Amino acid sequence: MSEDTRKGPEGEPEFSLEEILAEFSSRRPPQRAVPVRPGEARPAPEQAPPDGENDAPERAAEEDGGDLPWPEPPRPDRSRGNVIAFPGARKKRPAPPPAPEGAEEPEQPDEERDEGPDAAAFDPAPPLDTHPEEDEREEAPEEDGEEPDNVVAFPRRGAWLEGLLSRLSRKMDRYAEGMYRDEGVEVSEATRRAEELIPGVDEERPAPPPPPSRRKRRPPPPDLSPQELFQRYSRGLTSLRRRGRLLLLPCAAQLYLMLAAVFPALPLPLEFQVQVWLSAGLLGVSLLLSWDVAFRSLVNLFRLSAGLDTLMTLGCMATLADALTMTVLDPRQGHLPYCGVCCFGLYFLLRGAWYKRRGRRLACRTAAAASQPYLVTLDEGKWNGRDTYSKWQGESAGFGSQIQTEDGAQRIFRVAAPLLLLAALLFSLVASLGRQRPEHLLWCLSATLTACGAFPALLVYGKPFFLVARRLSQLGAALAGWPAVSRSRRGNGILLTDLDLFPPGSVELNGIKIFGSFPVERVVGYTATLIRDSGCGLDKVFHDLLRSQGAVYRRSQGLCCYEGGGLSAVIRQDQVLVGSASFMNLMEVTLPQGLNVKNAVFCAINGELAGLFALNYDLPGTVPPALSALLRNGVEPVLATRDFNLIPAMLRQRFKLAAERMEYPPVERRRELSDPDQPHSEVLTAVLCREGLAPFTEAVVGAKRLRVAVRLGATLACLGAAAGLLLTFYLTFVDAYASLTPLSFLVFLLAWLVPTWLIAGWVNQY
Repeated sequence: MSEDTRKGPEGEPEFSLEEILAEFSSRRPPQRAVPVRPGEARPAPEQAPPDGENDAPERAAEEDGGDLPWPEPPRPDRSRGNVIAFPGARKKRPAPPPAPEGAEEPEQPDEERDEGPDAAAFDPAPPLDTHPEEDEREEAPEEDGEEPDNVVAFPRRGAWLEGLLSRLSRKMDRYAEGMYRDEGVEVSEATRRAEELIPGVDEERPAPPPPPSRRKRRPPPPDLSPQELFQRYSRGLTSLRRRGRLLLLPCAAQLYLMLAAVFPALPLPLEFQVQVWLSAGLLGVSLLLSWDVAFRSLVNLFRLSAGLDTLMTLGCMATLADALTMTVLDPRQGHLPYCGVCCFGLYFLLRGAWYKRRGRRLACRTAAAASQPYLVTLDEGKWNGRDTYSKWQGESAGFGSQIQTEDGAQRIFRVAAPLLLLAALLFSLVASLGRQRPEHLLWCLSATLTACGAFPALLVYGKPFFLVARRLSQLGAALAGWPAVSRSRRGNGILLTDLDLFPPGSVELNGIKIFGSFPVERVVGYTATLIRDSGCGLDKVFHDLLRSQGAVYRRSQGLCCYEGGGLSAVIRQDQVLVGSASFMNLMEVTLPQGLNVKNAVFCAINGELAGLFALNYDLPGTVPPALSALLRNGVEPVLATRDFNLIPAMLRQRFKLAAERMEYPPVERRRELSDPDQPHSEVLTAVLCREGLAPFTEAVVGAKRLRVAVRLGATLACLGAAAGLLLTFYLTFVDAYASLTPLSFLVFLLAWLVPTWLIAGWVNQY
């Protein structure tokens, strides 16, 4: 030890950090003996560094004196185990720590020996249970003395199951902690009383944004008044009905000719040529009787809005031309033309126009019956993000334009008719000119075009609409045309107010009791004022009571509505509370002992009970079936009531209504939904001329059922037209005169009328 070495407090030598580092950085591990296999040359020894490079640390160590061991803590072995090399740089195993001089080098296990030619020479053969691919992995060199962290744990077998079970165990522990966290903690009295006295309400989800409309709509017809439209639809309605009945005579004569051609037993003292001319004459008479409807259908062809009625008119014209030229171009001896089928088609065409005209006339007459009717609209996203029906009072602007709009069946046929027309022309050319028989062209055209103008298409909208309009007119309601019907697909809710469930006259005052020294006029005036300001449905009852008691309305300030079923306001510096018995208990107003009044209005002034008004609610007999019809057709009632007595529990216990299937919004939301000044949709659904829930629900349900009936009937009509087109093409292509007779053709088309009649009868049964 040098002389200038410092001494510690106890006389021991004290070394600096520089001296310690200089001492142990110069230590070099001794050379190990490398075993050599027999027959192999000994490897060359490592070359020593040049003179003078590493002498300074050694000389410093010799000057300081002896050498102290400085063991390095063992590092974990990462060459084996479930690790994989990180993609990128190669790894290199770190060098072993230097051993002190004179100490024997500890023997290292096989997996810790250096890799390289020495290791290969030391291990003559690998053990049987080793993995060479793992032993050959190299580690990246360490940088700045940091441990290598670019290793990824190799997934063990079953590790995912252990992780899953571990996560489930932690979730169950957290659930158990949350479950038993409040165990033993007593609920406050205020919370318990609020849960018992305040009725539960339904939460509302935000409304999704409406999808952008890409449909190009035609300009609407002029908005005429219902009175003017009623007069327009009344003109010519009687003539249309009479002409329809007269048209049955040519149809009956044509039917006899067709039956006589099939059954020889029927007497028919006419030659075949005379029968053909007679059949053509009857078809001409039928065209004259239905000239207005046939002419309108042809005009639609030039307006690019042709329907199946247009195809039926074209089929009649082709059949008439075939009958007139049959004896010259295509003499089919014993086979009549399809004039009888066309006569029946014109009858159903005239009948469908009469049904539609009469239904519109009934709707216009009902809408014109009241100067300030109730309007029904389907408002988008009104409640819980869904389109909801609402009823409000106003003018029927837009009703005249909507009632004149084309119906849903016409919109479907407007797409299908051009395709069917092109197919009929193409099939007729293939069956006649394609087979070198041009004389059969008119016969093929008459068959294919008559089959395209299916009979159900002529009644698919007129008859169901007439049946619904007739039923609604008896209740004082009218549908506003097809725009109202088409929007009913999205109508899943309906707002019900106090007057919908209990119209005027359904709630009566059953008794009055005044408490304390409050005068009757004061109590009645305070209560009637709060009822009027809140817009409650009991306004008429308390208005009549106010007049009978000689009281007057007061001026209130700070009106507030509570979820517990009550109102509060300040009248002449008096704090007035009006509400149900539960609300009085919630506001800590003492009620008399033994007071058991279920439906009543209580009034408290400055925290003291002042009056009790017993009420008698009489539910109209039309309300339960109306609610049942709504629920069966997928329309959910939403109680937008302001009467604090009309809660779901009261409707369920007192009147046995399905209140659990009704929505009950919070009190502020109920006031918004029943606000008479709220915005509404511009498209009308119906016009109502009477109070009550029955006309309201009948219009909503009727619109939904009419839409389903028209869509289904139009689809079946298109399928029938396509099936008839394909069948007639095949029979004309093979010249099957015997199979494609007028009688069999008529039976085929009449068979497709059965579903239409059944659907029309179903739409009215609700």
